[in-house]
Order: sequence, then structure tokens, then C-alpha cells
Amino acid sequence: METKKKIALITGGSRGLGRDMAISLAKNNVNILITYHSNANKAEEMVNEIKALGQEAAAFQLDTANTKSFDAFIAQITNHLKEHENYPNFDFLINNAGTALYAPFMQTTEKQFDEMVNIHHKGVFFLTQKALPYMNDGGRIINISSGLARFSLPGSSTYASMKGAVEVLTCYLAKELGDRKITANVVAPGAIETDFGNGRVRDDAKTNAMVAQMTALGRAGVPEDIGGVVAFLCSPEARWVNGQRIEVSGGMNL
Repeated sequence: METKKKIALITGGSRGLGRDMAISLAKNNVNILITYHSNANKAEEMVNEIKALGQEAAAFQLDTANTKSFDAFIAQITNHLKEHENYPNFDFLINNAGTALYAPFMQTTEKQFDEMVNIHHKGVFFLTQKALPYMNDGGRIINISSGLARFSLPGSSTYASMKGAVEVLTCYLAKELGDRKITANVVAPGAIETDFGNGRVRDDAKTNAMVAQMTALGRAGVPEDIGGVVAFLCSPEARWVNGQRIEVSGGMNL
């Protein structure tokens, strides 16, 4: 009898780190659901790329800052799964979607603060809450944090505060979901060359050189440094890893 494939839901899975997570999981024989914020064409390209690897895939629009849309979103993906898998549940939730904010503490506005709360903390909290009834027992939750929750760089106080909140939340999820054998872990990337923050690490030579200088392995990260770690945490080999923060930064600020 053929073993049923696992299914992963990755927010912000059409580009950057989320894209590599999706590819890495697909290479591990996992079917993929991704969300995108606005670029439907890019998301469809990602779906086709995953299908070319031999896995099923679908993309759904979601603004993770808009908690009022979550019920309709969950209904959309579970209906899709019932239609294509004959079963509404999935196995892995990767809360990856996010945006950057670079603003000194004294210049950060309440509007900017609220936007970061909604995207990086409130959205993660309530999307996970809405998703849990449709997650299989023995599943995995992976929340994406940042090296900035451990070390401080001026201008990131708001963003990093939200990631710190998500790290604490993850420990509570690990504790409270233990009876369902669902693990919850944090992956905290260092500075990565993507379009995140308008491509600051990737495109600004001064920033890139600064990151390389403060990193033990002597370079900025690339998306391919992260996806395999997420895929590992969704593998049977990671079944005993729970409530942990795994920083994937090449050794920044040691």
C-alpha cells in the first residue's frame, strides 16, 4: 500500500527563504501549499517548479496581517485538500511570511509598530490557532525568527521584538501540543541575500561586507542555507527536536 504523502503549508512560499523551503521539502517527497501576498504570477511559477519535482502544489493569496481573512483562507485550503487528497488535513505549518522594518527606536511610529505586530506576531498566533484543527497529530510547526532576536543591530528594535515574541510563543506551542505529538520549533536565519527589506543584504555592498565581517564563515547567507534545515525539522529524523531555537546564521556575532 502506497504511503500517503505529507503536506506542508508555507506562508510566503513564492520567493526568498520560503521558496527554498518549498523546494527542499518537495525534494523530500512532501506536497506543498504556499501563500503569496500579491504576486500571483510568481506564485504560479513556484507551483509549476514544485510539480516538475514530482510533487503536488497549489498557491493561495493571503495577507498574514489580516486575521479576519483567516477563516476563509483555512476553508479554501481544506476544500482544496478534500477535492485533491480526499482529506482536509495537512502535516506541517511553516510560518515564514514577513516584511522588514529598518527604523531607529526613537523614530518608529505606532503605525509601523502595529504593522509589525500584525504580520509577525498576531498573524502567526492566530493563523496557527486556526490551522491546528486541520493539522494531523504528529505534525510540525516551524516559526521563522531572526538572529536579531539574539543580537542587536540599531534600527531593528521593532522587528526583532516581534521575533522574540514568536520564539516565546513557540515554546508554549511545544508544551501545549505535546499530547498531540505536534512539535514546534524556531528557525532563526542570520542575514540572507534575498529581496527581503528591498534586497538590503543582497544588493548593498557595504551591508553585505559588514555581514560577512561579523560572520564566522565569512559571508552573508543565501536562501539555500535555510530550506534544508526546515526540511530536516519536518523529517522523521527530527521527531525528538521540540521547543528549540535553531539559529542558521553561519556564526554571526559569536
